[in-house]
Amino acid sequence: MKIGFLIYDSLDTLSGGYMYDRKLVEYLRAQGDTVEIISLPWRNYAAHLGDNFWFRLWNSKTRQQAVGLQSYDILIQDELNHPSLIAANLGKHPYPIVSLVHHLRCSELRPKWQNDLYRVVERKYLQGVDGFIFNSQTTKGVVNSLIGNKKPSVVAYPPTDRFGEAMSEEEIKIRASQNPLRILFLGNVIERKGMKTLLNALFILHPLSFILDVIGSLTTDPNYAKQMQEFVTVNGLSSVVNFHGALNNEPLAEKLKQAHILIVPSSYEGFGIVYLEGMAFGLPAIGTTAGAASEIIEHEKTGYLIEPNDSASLATFISQLASDRSLLAKLSLNARARYTQQPAWIQTASDIRIFLQNLIG
Repeated sequence: MKIGFLIYDSLDTLSGGYMYDRKLVEYLRAQGDTVEIISLPWRNYAAHLGDNFWFRLWNSKTRQQAVGLQSYDILIQDELNHPSLIAANLGKHPYPIVSLVHHLRCSELRPKWQNDLYRVVERKYLQGVDGFIFNSQTTKGVVNSLIGNKKPSVVAYPPTDRFGEAMSEEEIKIRASQNPLRILFLGNVIERKGMKTLLNALFILHPLSFILDVIGSLTTDPNYAKQMQEFVTVNGLSSVVNFHGALNNEPLAEKLKQAHILIVPSSYEGFGIVYLEGMAFGLPAIGTTAGAASEIIEHEKTGYLIEPNDSASLATFISQLASDRSLLAKLSLNARARYTQQPAWIQTASDIRIFLQNLIG
């Protein structure tokens, strides 16, 4: 197959969604498919909407490929690019267009008037494609409810096995008894990921013995990251909260091995690759009831689910795990078991490839 894959910025961007895109491209190329990356510049939402005045995938009159782009058998678009592509997708397509949906922007927690605007734009985009790759059943349900979708689709869970075999049960049991309690936040330091909720919970608990390691980009939303760092300083948490910036591969694996709990209290997750990656290291996960975290986290078995912004409940759960290490060990082993039940990425990626082949016909 000759496949176009349309994204913003670079495929090497560190986030769960981009990792999914990157691993899918790697798999398709390994099967002998040709995959061309089409990259649009990353800017603000208004500028992305402005792309509709100039960006085209083909000539609307001749149906020929636009200058500078190859002729494809199929085109995959990361749904993140939706504001740029409404005009580009108009009319009858010379090849199938598949939207890879990690989550909808209008599902995130923000003022209603903003989400009402995003909902209109996303609905228009979603109506203009020929099929979908969904990262979770939750994401599929949200899209279906928005557009009454009857288009071809496949649910393909993200790759969560990049670190290989799960940490041994014995190592997990030994770690559970060690002090202080080590908490890991893994995600870009942006408002949606819920860093403020976590810091408020730790402020409630201070001076309980704990260490928080924050791993994720501090430059994706530098103003918000600065606010979080200032909160730590002003509230006397500097000795227990460490900002490491973005880490990958072995340095990241080492932090996962050291931690006791993974906490990412996002206001919304389309899936939450990070929770399962943490579970490979026996980390109980704490997420929120918004989005697809509940497809991974079983409350009081493999971690906890809180309402978005509920710092008080989060503080309670952290305190329980800090004081009851047998409970921590139990949840840690349950988390490891949940990870081992997840389908391997190679099977998931194979399902996607079969889906694309069937769309081409």
